[in-house]
Amino acid sequence: MQNHVYWMNRAIAEARKAEAIAEIPIGCIIVKDSRIIARAHNLREKNQDPVAHAELLAIRKAAKRLGSWRLLDTTIYVTLEPCLMCMGAIILARIPIVVFGCHDPKAGAAGSLYNLSNDPRLNHRCEVLSGICGQECSELLTTFFADLRRKKSRPSNSRSQNI
Repeated sequence: MQNHVYWMNRAIAEARKAEAIAEIPIGCIIVKDSRIIARAHNLREKNQDPVAHAELLAIRKAAKRLGSWRLLDTTIYVTLEPCLMCMGAIILARIPIVVFGCHDPKAGAAGSLYNLSNDPRLNHRCEVLSGICGQECSELLTTFFADLRRKKSRPSNSRSQNI
């Protein structure tokens, strides 16, 4: 468990990079042989790309680094439970272990809303460990969205001066 906390803290560092550029703070790393082979954070807003999720960006980097789309013997760490798209990519990439911080009751596909990780109809299954640094991951998201709502509800100074 201590090992998972160590790696999840690296994913949290990626999430903080996203937060620093006003992206939803989700971070991801992929580990093989006790080394990070890929890291990424959300870039949907910056890239105006609906599929620029941290997991997909990290999977692409890992595949390129390994020279194979099969990411066997790897573990993916992500701060938020993967969505359907990301869980599908994880399964297709043959990543055997998924570790995530907090559950996503609105879009989670590793146990919350769906459970693709263990669907017997698919040809690959993943072991899933959840709740690793869950409180910290959840607080990152909660704080981010609270700040976003606060900024949206505040009138901008230039507009209020013109009234």
